[in-house]
Amino acid sequence: MTKLITDEQRALLLANGRESIENSHFDPLPVVKLFTPNAGATWLLSELDSEDIAFGLCDLGQGFPELGYVSLTELESLRGRWGLPIERDLYFVADKRLSGYAREARLAGRIVA
Repeated sequence: MTKLITDEQRALLLANGRESIENSHFDPLPVVKLFTPNAGATWLLSELDSEDIAFGLCDLGQGFPELGYVSLTELESLRGRWGLPIERDLYFVADKRLSGYAREARLAGRIVA
């Protein structure tokens, strides 16, 4: 089973979390994209403020993506339709800041990445 985030991603997420505390205008690139393979949910995570609580753009597939916090432990325990776990997009590379993804998601009603 693939880990939700790699050690390298965890280090970058934690660094972004520290920067966010020091700089209220910090607008990082998302570090990792997680998704349910068959349930329409997607998360673009940009920060980690502890070992478990991540911040990013969250889309539960109901047409209302929003910026917010999520527990990695809870994500690891979730299962979509047919019992499939959440996966990490191995090929995701952010091409805009988190605010850009959030703006596009609000207009589209879903994360466009």
